Order: sequence, then C-alpha cells, then structure tokens
Amino acid sequence: MVAGAAQWLRHTFAGRLLIAGFVLKGLDALVAAAMGEARPAVVSFLGACGTLLLILVGGYVLARGLGWTRRRLLWRVRRKLILSYVFVGLVPSLLILAFFVLAGLLLVRNVAGYMVLTRLEAQTAQARFLAQTVLLDVQRATTADAVRDTLERQQASASARYPFLSIALVPVRDVACPPALLAANAGRTPPVPLPATAGDWAHLPAPSSLPAWVKCEGAGQLVAYDVADDATREASGRDIRMVARAVALPATRTPTWAVVLDLPISTVVERRLQDDTGIQIGRITDVLTDETPEVTARGAALDVRPPSTTGDGLIDQLLRRWIVLVPHVEWLSGRSGDLGVYLSLHLVDIYRRIAFGTGLGSAVSGVLLAVLMAVGVLFLIIQLVALLLGLTLARQITGAVHDLFTGTEHLRNQDFTHVIPVRARDQLGELAESFNVMTGEITRLLSDVKQKERLEQEFATARDIQMKLLPRGPIAVPGLTISAYCEPAREVGGDYYDVFPVSDRVVGFLIADVSGKGVGAGLYMAQLKGLVLSLARLHPSPRDLLMAVNRVLVDHLDGRSFITMSYLVVDLERNVMTYARAGHCPLILVPGSRGLAVAPPVKVLAPDGLVVGLSLDDGTMFDSLLEEVTVPLAAGDLVVLYTDGMSEMMNADHDCFGEARLGELAGLYRDMPLDRLADRLVGDVRAFGAGEAQHDDMTMLLLRVDAAVTIVAAEANAPEVEA
Repeated sequence: MVAGAAQWLRHTFAGRLLIAGFVLKGLDALVAAAMGEARPAVVSFLGACGTLLLILVGGYVLARGLGWTRRRLLWRVRRKLILSYVFVGLVPSLLILAFFVLAGLLLVRNVAGYMVLTRLEAQTAQARFLAQTVLLDVQRATTADAVRDTLERQQASASARYPFLSIALVPVRDVACPPALLAANAGRTPPVPLPATAGDWAHLPAPSSLPAWVKCEGAGQLVAYDVADDATREASGRDIRMVARAVALPATRTPTWAVVLDLPISTVVERRLQDDTGIQIGRITDVLTDETPEVTARGAALDVRPPSTTGDGLIDQLLRRWIVLVPHVEWLSGRSGDLGVYLSLHLVDIYRRIAFGTGLGSAVSGVLLAVLMAVGVLFLIIQLVALLLGLTLARQITGAVHDLFTGTEHLRNQDFTHVIPVRARDQLGELAESFNVMTGEITRLLSDVKQKERLEQEFATARDIQMKLLPRGPIAVPGLTISAYCEPAREVGGDYYDVFPVSDRVVGFLIADVSGKGVGAGLYMAQLKGLVLSLARLHPSPRDLLMAVNRVLVDHLDGRSFITMSYLVVDLERNVMTYARAGHCPLILVPGSRGLAVAPPVKVLAPDGLVVGLSLDDGTMFDSLLEEVTVPLAAGDLVVLYTDGMSEMMNADHDCFGEARLGELAGLYRDMPLDRLADRLVGDVRAFGAGEAQHDDMTMLLLRVDAAVTIVAAEANAPEVEA
C-alpha cells in the first residue's frame, strides 16, 4: 500500500502537484521562521500558491474517492434501486412528517408559554386588586385597633385562596402626584405606627419603606428572590422563587403611606396552574442574558417544590421541556429583567384545553381531530406499503440476476450442489429452474439432508433459548416460597411464566399460554416476555397491564393466534394479592390450615376476562370484560397458577383431569414443601393420563406466604367455586 502511494506521487500529475504544494508551503514556513514578518512578498506569494495547490489536489482526491465509493456501493442493481427509492420517496416523506411534528411542538410550547405568562399576569392583577381593597378599608378605619383588625381580616380572608399572602402598611416620602379627585380620608395617615404588617411575611422581610421608583399610580410586578443558603448556592446554584407584589397609594397630592401586598407564587398556585393547564413550573433561573439583573433579594422557602415529572432522557426533554421568559423587577432599584422559567409540558392535557370547547364546538373539534388522525394513519400506511413494495420490487428484479451470477460462480468453482431459488414464473425464473435441473437429483437429496440436520439443530437451540427465557434457579422473594414447573409438549412450547419485581414492595407473577405449539408459539412467548417486562413498572395494576399488553399484541398476532394470561401482584408489605385473568385457567387459592382442626376450603377464583390478541374491535370489549380481584393473604396461604396442559390432561376414556381435581389435590397436600408438592401434582396428572401422550405444554407456578402479617386488603370480589 505504501509502495502504491509512492508510485502515485511520482508518476501522476496530481501526485506531482501535491509534492509541489508541500514544497512551497515548507519553503514559506522556513523563511517565516527565519525572518518573521520581514520575509519577502514573493515568498508569501509562493506559500499562497502552495496552499492553492494543496486545495486543488485535495478536491481532486476527494472527488476520486467519492467516485470509487459510489462505484463500490452501487455496483449491485438492488442497491441502486433501493437508494433511488429512499431519496425519491422515503426521505421527503420523513422530512414532511418531521416538519409538521416540529411545527406542532413549537405551537404547543408557545401556547404553553402564553398560558403561563397570562396566569402570572392574572396573579399580579389580583394582587393589585387586593391591595386596592385593603387601601379602601384602611382609609375607613378611624382607630389603630380598627386598622389592625382590617389588616388581619383582609389577610385571613384572602389567604384562604392565596396561601402565605402578606400585607404591610409602609410610610411614603417625597412622592408628589398630579392633581386628582381626592377620596374621603385619602390624605389622612392611618392611626397606627408605620410600618404595620399582617401575615407571616415568611418569604421575605416586610418592607419598611417604599422604593423611589414606585409612583402615585402604584405598582404590580413579579419580584424574584433567592431561598438558597450559601452552602446550597455553592453546591447547586440558586433556588429562585417569585412573588406577585402590588403597591396601592391613596388618591392624594402628597401620599404619606401605601399598602404593599405580597402574593407568593407558592406550590399551591403552581399546582392550580398545572391542574388548569397541564403545565408544571420547574426550576427558575436568572442567568439567561447579560442584561438580566441579578436577584439580590434573599428570602426563605415557604414550601418544598415537588420534583418535575419530566424525565432526564434526551427524547423526554425534547418533547416535554420548555422555557419561557417572565419579566420581573428588582424591588429596591426597580430594574426590570427576565426570569427563565422551565416548564414541564403535558402535551395531551394542553391540547385538550386549547382544542376542545363545549357542545357543538367540542363535537366539531372531535370530528376534525378524528379526520386528522385518520389522514395521518392513512399516510403512514401508504408510506409503509410503498416502502414494502419498493423493497419487494427491488428484490424481485435484482434477486434473479444475483442468483444467476452466484450460480455461475459456483459452477466456475466446480460446485454442483448450489441451487438457484426460483422466485417468479417469468423468463428469469424459467432460466433458474433449468439451472437447478442441471445440478441433478443427487444435489437436491444432499441439500434436503443438510436442511433437515440444520432444522433439528435450530429446534434444539430454540428449545435451549426458550428455557433460558424462563426464571432460572431458585426464585427468592422475602416472605414467599416459590416453585415452578414447565415442560413443553414439543421441542418449543408456547407456555410462559415469570416472576419479577414491580416496585420495592410489590412482586408480579405471570403465567401465559400461547395458542398452538411449536416455533410460532415460542416466538410469541419470547415477544410476550419482553413486552411484559417493559410494561410491568408502568402499569402496577394487573388489569391495566393486561389491557396494555392487549393493545400492543392485537396488531402483532396473526388472526389464528391468541394468548391466555393470568397476572397477579403481591404486596409484600400489606400481604395483599391483586389478580386479573385474560381467558386463562382459574387461580386456585388454598388457605393455610392455621392450626384449625378442619382446614379451610379451597377457592377457585375465576374473574371474567377475554383472551389477549383477538381483533374483535378497538379493545373496548376486552377492557369491559376484564375484572380485577383483590385477595388478602395470610401465613400458609398457597396460590396455584397453571396452564390448561395440567387441567386438560385426558385419560384413555377422554376424561379431563379438571380444575376441581387439581384444587382438591392442592388442598390435600397443602402443607407439603413446594418442590415436593409440584412433583406430586405433576405426578398425579401424569398418572391420570395413564401413559397417554402429552398433547399440550404443562406449566405450573406455586407460591406460599411464609410469615403472618396483618391483612389490610378487602375481601375478594370475584366469583368463587368451592373445590
């Protein structure tokens, strides 16, 4: 490779230009190092020529490299067709989709910012109104006690809706107002020592005077203050809060006093904003621009702001995080600036609030939204179909050419076992079929043998992989003893069970049976495992989880397949079991003997539920039929989950083993260790079959409560059958 590069430099025009460019640049660098800025102009000109030569040669090499890459990449006809379709059809569609998505996000975020600013302005306006009300009431008071009672009454009345509201009467000096109609008693100073306060003033110290920037018409602004101490500020920065501060002055030429009313933007106010708009206020910063004044006020936190519900993931921040600039003033200097308020947006809630009205307007909006969604879905379907058709056509057109090319290469290497697939009944297909006839029947027989060996090996590998998907080794859950058994009827089965944590104190138990047997059922089982594990923490309720699984799988199962499932969660702290069943076998609950002379009867819980994956409607029927049962557990209680391979084992007379017989045996052996109990139940089921072939997968999951705790949950509300 080095020798080839040296030959290219010596024997090509571009290589010689490259050498000349480096020589000129080197000469310029040497002269510059020796003479500095005093080097001759001709040397600088030669250095510029060298730079130009290097740019020209670099462009030439880049063009040749792109040409070589294009030839290597597009040597196959299939790649040419696929790339043509991608750049002509797929990329423009994706750009259009991205444009509308970004435009929608920008619109919703701007609307969210407007809603927040409007609400904060409304808070400021309300503060001014309350300040004017307090002013009028104080003017009517004639004694100091009356003034104090007025302040306390107004503060108590308003703080019911606006927590932490505080009021102060402060002296005013050197304020001259233009001529105006004087109100009664407006010029009289209240008969109480100033400043006078009402409320806790827990967020900031009560003002003792009025800043010079406040004029006769009063003020109503947002004031920012920092509640972080020095250690917190050094570690994580400022913790800025806002307060709507209003000032009202008497209508007189020379007012001597004023009302200052603070309405803090507390978490109660922020929660109302979130309830009304779907927008959660997050961190506030004042370091957005150089012009933003610093927040010099120091205050105390009134309450703890809850953490933002928006995650830290990149996608989550792009979709749900936004920042809005909120104007504020510094109280002492009157300088204005902008606060950066981070927002956590709940896009669906915001859309509902800005899109739907009531009555006819709501109906029209709903129809338009449905039409828009239908158009979007149709667009995606058409795009997907077009993509599939493009790939299929490219494969059909180029597959035959590639197969013939590969076949001729094998013939050149005297490999007569190669078989060209016949993909279509056209001229190329007939040619491929003629090629296969030439290889002879011996080649076909050898291929069949190899294919059979490969399939057997793949089945064995698939069985090993499937068994590894199930929980391996002893299943340890504090407070519970767990045992499981699973045996497929074929190499690969469709039964599945799992035990996984839902939260720190809740454990989920799942058992499922995919219709059919073999590889297809095994693949659906593997898909179900990944789906359940990804949704379990998002849907702690068994009913919610089964509905979420059904919504996903209804579009991914073929019309001949379905899945029966039972899912229960055990609250280890409260010892309560919550259970839902989607067309699966009933659950058997065997109460512990609890030292009684006669053991409690066995319960067979069979709440309603439809199987998962049936495309009957949009999921409404499945959701309406699915029931959820809550059952208290006690020490010694035994829960038996199983598939129909256990209960439907048939003997020579075609009698089924049945849930009742299985529950009776579980109750009979209830005090036996779980591993022995599982072996005993399986042994009895096989003995009932009397040597008949296993026609279905056999799976069973047993769990027993170890420690006695106080039962908190309510009684079960599902239909029960005494076994």
